[in-house]
Amino acid sequence: MTDVLTVEQRRKNMQHIRSKDTKIEVLLRKALWQKGYRYRKNYKALPGTPDIALTKYKIAIFCDGEFFHGKDWEVLKPKLEKSNNSEFWIKKISRNRERDIEINQKLFFMGWTVIRFWGSYIKKNIDECIKVIDEAVFELKCETND
Repeated sequence: MTDVLTVEQRRKNMQHIRSKDTKIEVLLRKALWQKGYRYRKNYKALPGTPDIALTKYKIAIFCDGEFFHGKDWEVLKPKLEKSNNSEFWIKKISRNRERDIEINQKLFFMGWTVIRFWGSYIKKNIDECIKVIDEAVFELKCETND
């Protein structure tokens, strides 16, 4: 599996990958706003800088891209082993996956609920994503009323 793009084309492509305000984040934020949720975006006060933080409910939401966060890692890793710069990408994505787990644990110990969605899931099932968030909010409200 060799790269069909030139080095210059690949570099330009990689430079345009965003870390903030991605299409999937904006899509989810708009849906949350329409439901009446108010949030912080890219909330630096928390470990991992969640893409969306519902501070009122202590819910941190991450919108993870499939490639950089290693979705279906058992399938992706062997493909990467055959590609250009495989050592770099395997190391990078493995570390991203480890960091995601570390961030989840840190936030959990701080009393936050962590929700992670894959980008493709947000695009195809935005209503389901909102439902997951609604249920988390409902559970937290029930806990505080006990």
